Amino acid sequence: MIVIEDLRKSYGQAKALDGLSLRVLEGELFAFLGPNGAGKTTTIRILTGLTRLDSGIATINGLNIEKEPLAVKRLCGLVPQQVNLDGELSVLENLDIHGRLFGLSRRERKEKAEEYLTYVEMLDRAHNQVKTLSGGLKRRLTIARALIHSPKVLFLDEPTVGLDAAIRRRIWSLIKKISRSGVTVFLTTHYIEEAEFLATNVAFIDSGKLLAIDSPKAIIDELGQWAVDVYEGEGTKTFFFGDRIEASDKISQHPGSGSIRRVNLEDAFLAKTGKRVD
Repeated sequence: MIVIEDLRKSYGQAKALDGLSLRVLEGELFAFLGPNGAGKTTTIRILTGLTRLDSGIATINGLNIEKEPLAVKRLCGLVPQQVNLDGELSVLENLDIHGRLFGLSRRERKEKAEEYLTYVEMLDRAHNQVKTLSGGLKRRLTIARALIHSPKVLFLDEPTVGLDAAIRRRIWSLIKKISRSGVTVFLTTHYIEEAEFLATNVAFIDSGKLLAIDSPKAIIDELGQWAVDVYEGEGTKTFFFGDRIEASDKISQHPGSGSIRRVNLEDAFLAKTGKRVD
């Protein structure tokens, strides 16, 4: 569904993307992980036609994003990092305006608005002013708005940033439901456990370059099954093992304190980049 080949973008002397290449399959829930400034948002902006690339090729559903930008935009829905709803308008009015921009008829706008407000469990809020909604409800509304023209690809740029844990989990359930409906989901997130829970495939990016791409399980399994965190005077060191017996032996041989746990995707990210997702 998405093909990127040798994508490059610079802002002055700073390279936002430095030869990025990747593929996202139709119907996949794909997570794009990296620290601040890694190139995640630049990638989404290029794919959705908001930023021009310097060189390389990018296609969505076989359409070249530079040669057929309007056709590509019709295929895409976007939930940006910052909520950009009109707070003075009602929930329904925000959806209606978006439907007009995509050429939906009055009847289609009404039907789609009711359908997707029901989908995100907000039909009872249809006539509320957006400025009265909580942060979680605004996020759900931006997702409904992005879906109203029935896109084939949904881009989610940090969709749960700033939300509390309970609301984030509700958004996760909604994202899973969207993916199961057949929409290809391209997700960026600072919450690495979010990617581990949601994604069928994950890519690590840093300094505009792709470092790894595979299923979360395959990336984790490269390190091992068990991690031992050993606490020393200078900080914590982590060792990885294939089975728990080896991990227990490490703990017993170490004079200081330590703990055993399952290896997670953050361990793999740290091993690949030497950085945390932030």
